[in-house]
Amino acid sequence: MKEPILSVNGLQKKIRGKTIVEDINFDIGEGEIFGFLGPNGAGKTTTIRMLVDLIKPTAGQIRICGYDVQRQPEQALQYVGCIVENPEVYSYLTGWQNLEQFARMLENVDADRIHEVTDIVKLKDRIHDKVKTYSLGMRQRLGIAQALLGRPKLLILDEPTNGLDPKGIKELRAFVHQLASEGLSLVISSHLLSEIQMLCSRVVIIDKGKIIATGKVEELIEQAKGHVNWELTPWVEGKRILLQDSNVVEYGKNDAVERELASDSMVSGETIMTIMHDDHIPGTVERLVGQGIGIKAVYRKEPTLEDLFLHLTEGESIE
Repeated sequence: MKEPILSVNGLQKKIRGKTIVEDINFDIGEGEIFGFLGPNGAGKTTTIRMLVDLIKPTAGQIRICGYDVQRQPEQALQYVGCIVENPEVYSYLTGWQNLEQFARMLENVDADRIHEVTDIVKLKDRIHDKVKTYSLGMRQRLGIAQALLGRPKLLILDEPTNGLDPKGIKELRAFVHQLASEGLSLVISSHLLSEIQMLCSRVVIIDKGKIIATGKVEELIEQAKGHVNWELTPWVEGKRILLQDSNVVEYGKNDAVERELASDSMVSGETIMTIMHDDHIPGTVERLVGQGIGIKAVYRKEPTLEDLFLHLTEGESIE
């Protein structure tokens, strides 16, 4: 087994006696795209800052390519590229001049390497234009080019799709997969669960400073319960009869979940969302029709990472 690119063991952070992060453990392998999720105040940003030595942990260990971040920060961080929130660039300079400025802080980064990263992020045609003329997506790619200059083995992106239009998000997604296929490991923090589901091979979810779920995305989604949606007429009477069966449980009892359902374009105000086994659907249809209830539609909504997140965090908002 190869040594993990990033290994986090027993990570803890206390601030003024309050535990912000407690017992965080995970490993990231070569070429892996790893999602990092958590509701507001979960400790996600604190953890990321500890990963790149911006703040010191109270306990635990972080190793990057075998080097301890606390004891050997220079050796460990030479393998890391990181963008926290928006990339910092000089708008009055060209993209090339920005990369030159950043390269001066690194060893063994010459014009050939700048050309190389420019090609990687597909900015070759605009690299000599001033950054103030760049779109938000181009600025994001320039920031990633900066992070790649030092030939990192681990790239940490905090909210990389913030502010991007659909075309920019699609380009970033393809770009991230390309980097991973070339062996780069990535940690991606995002509040867009659908994007994490499309981007990441594994994910960790933290709440109140503790890990509540970790694993492959498809395996975690299997843990989420699918929903069977019913559109009945008359609606009030149909709902009453539907929920008389102990095998049928209404989904969406708390306010946060109700808000999520209201925002789902596929769920109308007169749709009853239930949790039930597929085997019970034929009998339920027969029972409803037998009591004079019209069935306009019945369909299953497949579970998503968002469903799991809302279930695990009891509907808390995400960063």
